Amino acid sequence: MLLCLSGTYYALYFLATLLLLVYKSQVFTYPHSYLVLDLTLLFLMGILEAIRLYFGATGNLMEAEVPLAASLVLTMGGALLSAYFLLWQTLVLRADTALGAPLLVLHSLEAILEVVAIAAFLS
Repeated sequence: MLLCLSGTYYALYFLATLLLLVYKSQVFTYPHSYLVLDLTLLFLMGILEAIRLYFGATGNLMEAEVPLAASLVLTMGGALLSAYFLLWQTLVLRADTALGAPLLVLHSLEAILEVVAIAAFLS
């Protein structure tokens, strides 16, 4: 259930962050090279998120440790990218903070539950 919620929230997060990047590039003096970097990382994060959700759902349904472990590794990568957009991107607005904090919380909860599920499947 948490994977479904995370997938839905991430779709909204992706669209909102993309619109915020467009807004920032129009309103503020946003260096072109940093805009390209932020857009590239956002699309990379989208690809990683889709793969992570696929492995998480597959590992959960099959009760297999390997897909869940892959999803756990990708969750850590997604959390790092979430932290980048929350703290370290070129221009951080309050809207970025309001959007990024719940995503980071979802990643943390999923990582904890993936570790618990892997431990349960191993025993």
